[in-house]
Amino acid sequence: MVLVELTKSFSSEEFGRALESWAWLDLSSAAPAFTSLFGNVFLRSDDGWWYLDTVEGTLTRQWATQEELAAELATDEGQDQYLLGGLAWSARQRGIDLEPQQVYDFQVPPALGGPIEVENIAPVDFVVAVNIAGQLHDQIRDLPPGTPISEIKLERP
Repeated sequence: MVLVELTKSFSSEEFGRALESWAWLDLSSAAPAFTSLFGNVFLRSDDGWWYLDTVEGTLTRQWATQEELAAELATDEGQDQYLLGGLAWSARQRGIDLEPQQVYDFQVPPALGGPIEVENIAPVDFVVAVNIAGQLHDQIRDLPPGTPISEIKLERP
């Protein structure tokens, strides 16, 4: 079995541009450290480690220490939950490879009804993928579940 690295790092500038559209969440006290291959961002702060789930559009403080974070990401369950490890492995098996500045992204976002499966993913520039996810979640976050969505407006990151 080929080992698939499940995390990526980006520059401060790239993180800054990617996270601009997430200003509706308070990220001011946390610094981005790394991402999953799907652009989910792990942030470090004085009070622990935070997880920005770009698929769900949520920010949660998941771990008090780096050791807790590392221990959870060392498990199969943690890798699947936070890194989408099984899906990343399937993408790699299908020959969907990433360039250094890319992450996997859903062609039809799950927030708009797209399936979380390998047939719905494609490589996309990290800054673009995370910024668009933030714009999308900002626009739909106050809508009741099941609300028909007829239009999404996107700005250039």
